[in-house]
Amino acid sequence: MVDVDAARIAEAMDQLRHRGKATLHDRLHRVRMALGLAVQAGLAAALAWIISHQFLGNPQPVFAPISAVGTLAASVGQRLRRTVELIIGVAVGVALGDFLIYLLGAGGWQLGLVVTAAILLTIFFGASVAVVIQAAATAVLIVTLSPSTQNLEIPRFVDAFIGGGIALVVTAILLPLNPLRVINRAARPALDLLAGQLDVTAEALRNRDRQSVQRALDRLRENKDELATFTEAIEGAKETATLSPVRWHRRDELTHYAEAADPIDRAMRNSGTLIRRSVTMIEDEEPIPEPMPDAVAHLAESVRMLRHEFAVGEEPEKARECSLRAVSEAGRAYTQGVGFSGSVVIAQVRTTASDLMVASGIEQDEANRLVRQSFGGEKEQPPAGQPEEGAAPKPPTAPPLG
Repeated sequence: MVDVDAARIAEAMDQLRHRGKATLHDRLHRVRMALGLAVQAGLAAALAWIISHQFLGNPQPVFAPISAVGTLAASVGQRLRRTVELIIGVAVGVALGDFLIYLLGAGGWQLGLVVTAAILLTIFFGASVAVVIQAAATAVLIVTLSPSTQNLEIPRFVDAFIGGGIALVVTAILLPLNPLRVINRAARPALDLLAGQLDVTAEALRNRDRQSVQRALDRLRENKDELATFTEAIEGAKETATLSPVRWHRRDELTHYAEAADPIDRAMRNSGTLIRRSVTMIEDEEPIPEPMPDAVAHLAESVRMLRHEFAVGEEPEKARECSLRAVSEAGRAYTQGVGFSGSVVIAQVRTTASDLMVASGIEQDEANRLVRQSFGGEKEQPPAGQPEEGAAPKPPTAPPLG
């Protein structure tokens, strides 16, 4: 008997092996991304403990290293703000805890009342979540430890200040990360994801493979983590370039990256629309001119070249050339004839190409002009009242830029 299930089982096992490799790759990438932060946190915690214990005479400097690690654990790009919030939260918690202990004494219900009051008070004054949590945590420590530990308030406040300050010193002076390297590592997953799914879409359009396009769409919809990591890395790099004297010479390059974040985000969203309409185009059996998959493939290549040229510090000329070539292929596909969903795909190719041009450093108006020039999908109108003899009907107006 023929084992009809062998092929399907083999395919399933291949998918599992590939998924395991992908998971290991993702985990190693996350470790590489977090390595710098882990070293910074360890150094900041050690220095905060040494300074508080050796130089300030605190016999149990627990709060200083906790404050240092808490500052570094904040979202990258918000550490200066987190330090200020940390100190404010400690001050509120100390004041409120001491006041209520003086009035009510210490105990279980007093603890609950102090925490409730700390949260409501900080929320009333419009404090951030970090301030609210810090105030409540400090109030808990004051209520629970003050009866057994005298004069806890001042060391707690000083430790918070020392820990947050040491964290900033470590990130800005002692061990500043290379901001461009951080951004390049964070940008790679987001841009590789976009390029990969555009490649899948181009191949699926050639083969009219609806399932492959749908999988590409589902995968692109899961890009929030990659894009959030990229955006957060830009904010962190800007903070490093602001605080760290040794990174001040990187400010211009960081500005370029920061300005590219929004158009890259738009390119991802417009590519999602492109892929979604590709699914519909295949389902409705609309015509798919040969240049259309080529246009999508050139978009993917433009994304890859943009990432590469950013990483090596080159002017992204090849990325711009690929974007305009994608538009040119889209114009050829449009003149050959497309259906409703096909016209939307063409429009999204134009819009995504414009987004990538802007991300490469071109002004929006100039990018739109170059896209229109490269499209070439509109024919010359004959003079009014003088139609060309035997001319084919003019195609509809070219899809607009988004």
